[in-house]
Amino acid sequence: MKLNTVREADLTGKRVLIRVDFNVPLKEGVVKDDTRIRAALPTLNYILEQKGTSVVVMSHFGRPKGQKNPDFSMVPVGKKFEELLGRPVKVAPDVIGEEVKKEVESLKAGEVLLLENVRFYPDEEKNNPEFAKELASYGDIYVNDAFGTAHRAHASTEGVAHYLPSYAGFLIEKEVHFMAPLLENPDKPFVAIIGGAKVSSKITVLESLVKTCNTIVIGGGMAYTFLKVQGHEVGKSLVEDDFADTAKAFLKAAKDKNVKVILPVDHVCASEFDENAKPVAVDGIDIPAELMGMDIGPKTTASIVEELKSAKSVVWNGPMGVFEFAQFAKGTEDVAKALAESKATTVVGGGDSVAAINKFGLASKISHVSTGGGASLEFLEGKVLPGIKALEK
Repeated sequence: MKLNTVREADLTGKRVLIRVDFNVPLKEGVVKDDTRIRAALPTLNYILEQKGTSVVVMSHFGRPKGQKNPDFSMVPVGKKFEELLGRPVKVAPDVIGEEVKKEVESLKAGEVLLLENVRFYPDEEKNNPEFAKELASYGDIYVNDAFGTAHRAHASTEGVAHYLPSYAGFLIEKEVHFMAPLLENPDKPFVAIIGGAKVSSKITVLESLVKTCNTIVIGGGMAYTFLKVQGHEVGKSLVEDDFADTAKAFLKAAKDKNVKVILPVDHVCASEFDENAKPVAVDGIDIPAELMGMDIGPKTTASIVEELKSAKSVVWNGPMGVFEFAQFAKGTEDVAKALAESKATTVVGGGDSVAAINKFGLASKISHVSTGGGASLEFLEGKVLPGIKALEK
């Protein structure tokens, strides 16, 4: 997969329209986590360093459902953006309209305008061509650096690319650089660690990865459906009976392709799903009727750690247990630490896995921590991401 990147664009004297992902958490009008804003700064700084450039920035924030809602205004985000960018940022009063057009056209070299929330208009998510054309009129060149929304064919992520020369920013370039090889030609042995609550949300990614993996580790709540179809007792653990046949079919496909599947062989359980629940160690595959699985046990962790020692490529998507509750976080933490110590190329994607890596302070020791939850999952599923497709050579 080869992308047109911003390095290849002649930006001199140009007004650049850029799509970023500034969908950040706010509390009482203040940005609580500025990771996504910081992630876009290398591309923005590069553009602004070129002679005579000005920038119009687009982003969504929250889910205003196609209506103008002051609770989802970009104004507080703009304040944090201005602080991090180190130069003035003006927030436009709207997304489209004559007033916005005047502000865009009056931009001088080095100036930055942040549009209001693009999702204030239903035409954004509908990818209305007229809306996309109006957005495109704000720039000479389009740059997309919003990997977190690249799986959406929206006006600001895909539509505008039909009307302007279009390029990938550094963040999207990095995401594709690390993730594309996992589907196309990974360094082997290739280990995938897939966790999370439900088989239904991860089965497509498992079916995609079984084509290129040597080993697949299945943890989290989804593991109990696989254990049940193998004939094991899972007590009160989360099970998706509707996906029993799917789970059986996956295990058969893995066996046919000689892909090793690691499932929990011991557990940390509880009698109820509660943050104050008392952990109960179960030293075996079968879970007693009165208990539910909440985390992987030490033997399972040891087998995962051993597998990682020889790995050349590792992807991790989804926690090993209910890591939000401290007494059920050890499995996820130990896997995260093993990943951080691995000599392999390590890629972590998906909101909960990224949250775990950040919680345990290990992000700097991972080769690549993906910024896109849903986008990284769909990428690993082998789906075409409209926002990326629009930037291909």
